[in-house]
Amino acid sequence: MEALEIRTIFTLNLLGMAIPITETVVVSWGVMLVLIAASLILTRRLKEIPAGPQTFLETGVEFLNSFAKNQFGPFARHLGPYMGSLFLFLLLGNIIGVLSPVGFTLFGREFVPPFPLRPPARDINVTAALAVISMLLVIGCGFAVRGFGGWFKRLLHPFPVMLPFNIMDYGTRLLSLTLRLFGNILGGFVLMELIQKLLPVALPAVLSLYFDFFDGLMQAGIFVFLTSLYITEAVRLNEE
Repeated sequence: MEALEIRTIFTLNLLGMAIPITETVVVSWGVMLVLIAASLILTRRLKEIPAGPQTFLETGVEFLNSFAKNQFGPFARHLGPYMGSLFLFLLLGNIIGVLSPVGFTLFGREFVPPFPLRPPARDINVTAALAVISMLLVIGCGFAVRGFGGWFKRLLHPFPVMLPFNIMDYGTRLLSLTLRLFGNILGGFVLMELIQKLLPVALPAVLSLYFDFFDGLMQAGIFVFLTSLYITEAVRLNEE
């Protein structure tokens, strides 16, 4: 299916190496640019008494800070912003398909967009990269709490024979984070493509509310929840 192809938009030549810039990279850059611009605009003129968008902004930040403090303890200051940024990136990236430009004909001239906007998470390279970052945070927090010796000792819990299985657990979590997000986003994308080809009039607009909005929100929440769950386990090992 052509819609599943990850197309190369242009090639960047750097130090004699040809680096392909795919549509996934371009859309991801666009999502990050929107988030950066929104954060600058929303925090430009903050008031002591919040009103309008500032009210919702402060409510979200307070919820994030409270969640991070309860989950990560002394690491909340560092991990809270990451969790919030990760959720917003995945949320906007998952629902960006509804903003995709479409081709049209005007005054006899046909206008075709260079490429459609598709969720970055339908590219397994994106979900794998995010999963690797999350697992590195889990391991890094484990080192910070227990030290290398204590972290390695934990791999031998409850018996030394469990070492390969405890190591395998990290690999299983990595695969789970990668494939869960990738599979659900790609599956919803493929279904919407098939529905639009079979019945392009009314049904796609209705189902888009689920596959583009609800499912996108749910998958972003699940990825962040699992990441926070794994990190929480790592930072609270010293309480055992």
